[in-house]
Amino acid sequence: MQQKLASINIHYEKNMENADRIIRIIIAAIIGVLYFKNVISRTVAIILITMAIIFTLTSIFSIKTGSIK
Repeated sequence: MQQKLASINIHYEKNMENADRIIRIIIAAIIGVLYFKNVISRTVAIILITMAIIFTLTSIFSIKTGSIK
């Protein structure tokens, strides 16, 4: 059992193209501008800011889990 666990390799590969990253960052920036200009507020702001953070993080860390070999 110990030997099997030691030999597991997890392969990661990129999940997004450059255009995908740029679009996500632009959407996150637009949401940020709308928030700071007080166009959105309260619950809508919380939801959209959360989405903007997720878009930004997934753009920065754009990997998907691959197969375990």
